[in-house]
Amino acid sequence: MNLSPRRMSVLLAVQRSGGVVAAADSLHMSPSAVSQHVRLLEEETGARLMDRAPTGSVLTEAGRVLAETAERIEGELAEAQRKLAGLDGASPTGTVRVGSFATAVRAILLPLIADLEVNRPGLDVIIEEVEERAGLARLRRGELDLLLLERDARALPPAPRGLGDVPILDESWLVVVPPGSAVPASLADLTGATWIALDPSTAGAFALARLSRQLGVPLATRHVGYDYDVVLAMAHAGLGYALLPELAVRSSVIPDDLHITRLPGIGARQLVVRHRATRTEPGPAVRAVLAALLEQTIPLGTVMG
Repeated sequence: MNLSPRRMSVLLAVQRSGGVVAAADSLHMSPSAVSQHVRLLEEETGARLMDRAPTGSVLTEAGRVLAETAERIEGELAEAQRKLAGLDGASPTGTVRVGSFATAVRAILLPLIADLEVNRPGLDVIIEEVEERAGLARLRRGELDLLLLERDARALPPAPRGLGDVPILDESWLVVVPPGSAVPASLADLTGATWIALDPSTAGAFALARLSRQLGVPLATRHVGYDYDVVLAMAHAGLGYALLPELAVRSSVIPDDLHITRLPGIGARQLVVRHRATRTEPGPAVRAVLAALLEQTIPLGTVMG
């Protein structure tokens, strides 16, 4: 049996996105091309890998085995990047300024700083919570060295000239069910729900718009949130269902009567680190912090997957 790692990564995208169309969007491919990759992989394995349904695509047991293998390969490649970054010789030193949004600060950057203080004391990381547009301008001006960005379903366009992107984590969107409301078993069960809208600048707003397209109906919304902790509080108060990334849920205290559920086809959020990419940048200290970020998020991705 001669398996194609490329086709396995396409199958993994289908699993993460919950469907062929959503996977095609995330991979910047046509749906027919995604289906062709899966069909060829089925021919290579001699097994059915995916069951299609109106609400999305669900991997068979054989499909899950291949998707899990593809995820391990993805993790190994990230680990190789980290090790290569450490072959520069002497441990780099210096100050690296990292801009980020709140959930990544709590769940990724604070543990990163604690780890670097022990293992790379020569690196001084300064965290700044920053809004994306302002962060991008400051990155270009050299006031930040790294900027964490969030996007729904890998919808981040290519980095502009002079900048580079390093994906560090894919995580599921989760449905937050207010107390006393019905817990959905599929996307179709969400059709009549009232939602807490998310600020248009957030990845969550794009995820809700994508969900509306998948359901084929406009989503009913009444309230709008920006901070994920505020959105959780709104949902707990019974103001509506909410769509939150797994990292935000994992880093928050969830009341017992608030139900969190993962649904096939709900899609994923991707976290990306953007840096300047010139003949001299990123420098050794920034590369070392990038490698440490990858190492920090590999176990997160394993748990979330």
